[in-house]
Amino acid sequence: MNSPEPDSVAINREVWTRSNAEWGDAHALETWQADEMSWGTWGVPESQVHALPDDVAGLDVVELGCGVAYFSAWLARRGARPVGVDPTPAQLASARRCMAETGIEFPLVEAYGEEVPLPDASADLVLSEYGASIWADPYRWIPEAARLARDGGLLVFLRNSTLAILCSPDVGAIGDRLMRPQFGMHRVDWREDGGGIEFHLAHGDWVRLLRANGFEILDLIELQAPAGAVTHEHYDFVAAEWAKQWPSEEIWVARKVAR
Repeated sequence: MNSPEPDSVAINREVWTRSNAEWGDAHALETWQADEMSWGTWGVPESQVHALPDDVAGLDVVELGCGVAYFSAWLARRGARPVGVDPTPAQLASARRCMAETGIEFPLVEAYGEEVPLPDASADLVLSEYGASIWADPYRWIPEAARLARDGGLLVFLRNSTLAILCSPDVGAIGDRLMRPQFGMHRVDWREDGGGIEFHLAHGDWVRLLRANGFEILDLIELQAPAGAVTHEHYDFVAAEWAKQWPSEEIWVARKVAR
């Protein structure tokens, strides 16, 4: 604990402060009030995905990289006890505004996914939907998730698919050919294209990292854009037609094994 803040945190905090001002805050309340939990760019319903337990009531949840905390809000409405963790004050402020307007309340913690000021074994479910799952170094946030998870607890995280990253140029949209090597993939710098610092691994590296931290892998769910999907207004780096043919997103589901 109390290790130096990674340089990526400040870079990404600026990215998300800007994004929140441009469009995130304006859409925050809408996402909080959605009737159904859904995943990722294409809004694939949890009722189709089945990544989470059927009954989340009573579960202690830690969401790493919660942003405006809509996922934690959905879980709270279903009886879970979430704690939202995020390093960007602007996004947490949007989440607090949504709490005031909806009456849904849960703790919010300003911290980054590599170092979370919560006790060991805090959670029955550690969750990240495009939070720590891509914005934090997996060689630091996966051990932190393992520390936070209780024995038998779940880790569920959504990320860009490895295939999508391999087909991504440094600037511009995902294409239909490989653009970068898979061996050695880890830290990806998107600042030339107006983004921040992300972290992505090959599948084999994910498997070894999860196993090394006491997780057994239960599922890898590759999401397909629905037939009627159109390219997202803000996340237009991947076209809907591409994501109907190949997975642009994937959800990992793992369980912490008692030792």
